[in-house]
Amino acid sequence: MGSPEDLDYPRIIVQYSNGFLISKVMFTACELGVFDLLLESGKPLSSDAIAAHLGASTMGMKRLLDACVGLKLLAVEITQEGALYRNTEISNIYLTKSSPKSQYHIMMYYSNTVYQCWQYLADAVREGRNQYERAFGISSKDPFGAMYRSDEEMLKFMAGQNSVWTICGRDVLAAFDLSPFKQIYDLGGGGGALARECASLYPNSTVTIYDLPKVVQVAKEQFVTPEEHQIAFHEGDFFIDSIPEAELYILSKILHDWDDDKCKQLLAKVYKACKPGGGVLLVESLLNEDKSGPVETQLYSMNMLVQTEGKERTAAEYSKLLEAAGFGVIQVKRTGKLYDAVLGRK
Repeated sequence: MGSPEDLDYPRIIVQYSNGFLISKVMFTACELGVFDLLLESGKPLSSDAIAAHLGASTMGMKRLLDACVGLKLLAVEITQEGALYRNTEISNIYLTKSSPKSQYHIMMYYSNTVYQCWQYLADAVREGRNQYERAFGISSKDPFGAMYRSDEEMLKFMAGQNSVWTICGRDVLAAFDLSPFKQIYDLGGGGGALARECASLYPNSTVTIYDLPKVVQVAKEQFVTPEEHQIAFHEGDFFIDSIPEAELYILSKILHDWDDDKCKQLLAKVYKACKPGGGVLLVESLLNEDKSGPVETQLYSMNMLVQTEGKERTAAEYSKLLEAAGFGVIQVKRTGKLYDAVLGRK
């Protein structure tokens, strides 16, 4: 590593400090509907026109648009009539609500919920527990009771998770050939986006979403249509209720919510229910074995601290949990994307 004279350390520190400001600019533009308006307009618009359409101040909107240009979320063209703004390809694909790959919902969940907990990161580090009590005045002993504290909040969380799987789901499901497994249970499958990707990729399989009764109800009403015959539902709490027999169980972003003891408890139940020759697919963001990165996964682990009882782990740590439950022939595939895959066989 270079000396302070070789690297522009002050600039690096400023860039890190500005991370919060950068994300809030993007979240705010999404929340106000800037990207949706520009997509619907079909032509570049002036800051005055955008402000008028969205009920914002002309001064504030101009600054927001210029910041989005700096972040390459918008492009600007200077004409005789003044500056005209349009979406970039990135914002059209990921930041407009109507896009199949829209990340709007996860942005809003981060902006309105996650950031509230992160205000108390120092307290989380001191105490080693999540911060729902400080952030929202509710008990931190039941993380998902806190996450699902209202119908609106539960819907926001489910929509956010769905948006993640629209861009990451196929990568993790194609990491291994899962076509031999015809009967699949997606434990904690939420809004069903991963189940939908699985059904699309493996058309000869049926995928059952196992989740809490209120989650299943919302999934049926809001996210999964009756015409999607490959997808079924099972209501229950997999820590308390029985887990039906199946050939493959998918646990996507489940184990990272819990401590090792809870993970062992759940995996032991899955192993008992699993048919001989079947398996379990873990979908998680894997830390390097020396925990030196990736930085995204390190940050996710900090988020687990402020929001859950769990943490991100290395491939070896997940393998150890699987082995403790009885699973063998463990394979690990790093996708090169945000989430990776670990397959254990019975």
